[in-house]
Amino acid sequence: MSTSTQTVRVLVVGCGNMGASHAIAYSTLDGFEICGIVSTGKSKEVLNEQLGGGFPLFSGMETALKETRPDAVCISTYPDTHEAYAVMALEHGCHVFIEKPLADTVEGAERVVAAAEKAGKKVVVGYILRHHPSWEKFVEISQGLGKPLVMRMNLNQQSHGNMWTVHRNLMKSLSPIVDCGVHYIDVMCQMTRSKPLQVNAIGARLTEDIPAGNYNYGQLQIRFEDGSVGWYEAGWGPMMSETAFFVKDVIGPKGCVSIVAKNAGAAGKSDDVDSHTKTESLRVHQATLDANDQFEKEDAWIDMQDEPNHQELCNREQRYFLKAIRENIDLTDHLQDAVNSLRIAFACDESVRTGQPVML
Repeated sequence: MSTSTQTVRVLVVGCGNMGASHAIAYSTLDGFEICGIVSTGKSKEVLNEQLGGGFPLFSGMETALKETRPDAVCISTYPDTHEAYAVMALEHGCHVFIEKPLADTVEGAERVVAAAEKAGKKVVVGYILRHHPSWEKFVEISQGLGKPLVMRMNLNQQSHGNMWTVHRNLMKSLSPIVDCGVHYIDVMCQMTRSKPLQVNAIGARLTEDIPAGNYNYGQLQIRFEDGSVGWYEAGWGPMMSETAFFVKDVIGPKGCVSIVAKNAGAAGKSDDVDSHTKTESLRVHQATLDANDQFEKEDAWIDMQDEPNHQELCNREQRYFLKAIRENIDLTDHLQDAVNSLRIAFACDESVRTGQPVML
């Protein structure tokens, strides 16, 4: 039962791809009202115009908080600002929706969680795949394949133009395997529900366009307590290959399940934001053999009818945020999962930089 039907007034902080999508959700969904838009550059004017105009615009978050007194804050800025902005919003008595990762350090993420507990406010982290029905089905089928699981996933992006600018800015604070990897590490942890024990990771700097010591290609491996293993690969930049940039595959003793994105997996789509989440079809293979060692069953194809695009996924995230506020949902596990996936991702980053395995 809802505790309140009051409209939630939201301050939108950050107006890039994700910030704009969340703002569109707030402007179209019942239950939300945008009370201000914040960015350091001109993106706030562009977003204001896109939304029909008339919203108060701010260059600084602190001023915006004092002047608009919002119920909630949506943070879609670069990761190195996440902790400070989230804590500031919570100390002003606001609920927070924050894009992943929760912070740019594990300690920072823990400080955000502590601030949420102290303020008694909700913090929802933008793990968009948790709101995708096809990914939920992918996790569900994986959990029925027996143990151990072998999980193979990647998302390489042949970025150029504006997306390469975004990626270069992101890499000032985080590597691709941390920024993107937290999504897929979170999925692997959901699939196994087992404790991760050890990570190994490698990386390469394929461009002079990023700071020395940083890398734009990375690959990680995780070993779990139940014997399961997971592999994830992420690369950003104009040099990345369009071949096999989209792999989502889980194998267990009883068979395997794969996401087959026939259209999203086509060449030339790796920097299309919609292709990052598209599933289109799940292919389920059963390992059972008959007396002649032939497969008893043909592979089954599950064509997903509910296939939301990127904007609809953002809408679903914001409906959940509203539900969490109105129904006082306990987000303890949600935040713990966010901290844990970040902890694993940073251990992978440490492994790249030291050349050594990291025990968790």
